[in-house]
Amino acid sequence: MATRILIIEDETTIAQLERDYFELNGFLVDLCHTGNEGLQLALNEDYSLIIVDLQLPGMDGFELCSQIRQNKEVPILIVSAKKEEIDKIRAFNLGADDYITKPFSPSELVARAKAHLTRYERLLGKKEPVQKSEISIRGLVIDKVAHRVYVRNQEVIFTTREFSLLEFLASHPNRVFSKNELFERIWGMDSSGDIATVTVHVRKLREKVEIDPSNPQYIETVWGAGYRFTV
Repeated sequence: MATRILIIEDETTIAQLERDYFELNGFLVDLCHTGNEGLQLALNEDYSLIIVDLQLPGMDGFELCSQIRQNKEVPILIVSAKKEEIDKIRAFNLGADDYITKPFSPSELVARAKAHLTRYERLLGKKEPVQKSEISIRGLVIDKVAHRVYVRNQEVIFTTREFSLLEFLASHPNRVFSKNELFERIWGMDSSGDIATVTVHVRKLREKVEIDPSNPQYIETVWGAGYRFTV
């Protein structure tokens, strides 16, 4: 069965261009042109990936991204003319998986979409059964099979991407990883210009697992080098 995606874009020419390239690559594509219509489709239909413009009539792309992420675990790709770093950080903080600025290469957009779809399939459990495995470090328990995390005996909810980053760092204790390395390993693509999402996700992890996020005991910053998980 062909993969079904949703494109929410108010510029008709760009929306049709995106649709044509995805259809040429075997995708089923639904188009809409307003944030409110996009939200209704995203929540009520079954899509494998959603592409969102930020400057939409009605509900803007930031709020749209936030509403989708609160209700669905699906790759969200932002395609926008907004190029400021603060806009990228805000989008990632609201749950976007990638951010592509206009003008863009349609072929690159399709390639990035395929990369995110492949990674989500792996992270959401389309794997061969494996023996139960846990990581347990000073009150933090990561259940790698059930995708659950317990902090001081209380379960804490993580998004798929947050869990993947936490599991990766904890599986390589005391090793320093640069932001570029983490982006490539967790997001699975060239990190050039997009590493702000790593900073955002590390901050979220600290808020969820650390007693004092400003004085982290698990995920430490190694200035000028990156991050390491300390045991």
